[in-house]
Amino acid sequence: MVEQDGPERRARLSRPLVLAAAVALVDREGLAALTMRRLAAELGVESMALYRYTPGKEALLDGLIEAYFTELNERLRATAVRAPAAGPSPGPAWRAELRRIAGAFAAVAHEHPEILPLVATRPLSVPVARRPASVLQLTEHILAVLGRAGFDDATALTVYRAFVAWNLGCLLVDKRQVVDNPEEPDPVLRLGLHRLPAAEYPRLRALVPRFADFDDAGELLNGLDALLDGLPAAPLDAFYGGGAS
Repeated sequence: MVEQDGPERRARLSRPLVLAAAVALVDREGLAALTMRRLAAELGVESMALYRYTPGKEALLDGLIEAYFTELNERLRATAVRAPAAGPSPGPAWRAELRRIAGAFAAVAHEHPEILPLVATRPLSVPVARRPASVLQLTEHILAVLGRAGFDDATALTVYRAFVAWNLGCLLVDKRQVVDNPEEPDPVLRLGLHRLPAAEYPRLRALVPRFADFDDAGELLNGLDALLDGLPAAPLDAFYGGGAS
């Protein structure tokens, strides 16, 4: 039974609570289910009560991005690795930090796969200065990591763009399998690949089902290492303290 709107219920609302409810709804039912009316029903209030915290559906989509990166930044702060007081480093600190960020990004993507396509596309429609603070904080942190490694501005941007593109691209490929029949145990039938003529698409039919079995986190980090190996080396292995901005 939905709790009725009232002064006490409205007093308990906050922007983080509204966004958390929106994320939970999208996680459960997908982006198509997210409307102001449906979200208000989830929270037990009238739709108009939400406009104090988000002015409409478009702003609510931006709020999903804000919530996603807030969770990512909190995860990074919780797992911050401080530089050891003594002893040899297992590798350049800037690369270790990029791997840590990539791992955290993948973990959040696993928690919220329905939001991931929005994360990849929505910020492109918003000028940099108007993006959520949580997005800007992570961007600033990555650029600071590269700056401390000694990269000049142009090279830092090259590495940054390659890093972001790899992470988003790899995760989107992993997450965008549309299941044709969720109840079907056979992967070919579950993904609807039986609809593709085997003579015309032999490799597609053979390999796509393996996406369900491979180590996606390992693939992400192995691919990142290969990508970074092909980029310019850092001029310095800077003294780096770690942690998200």
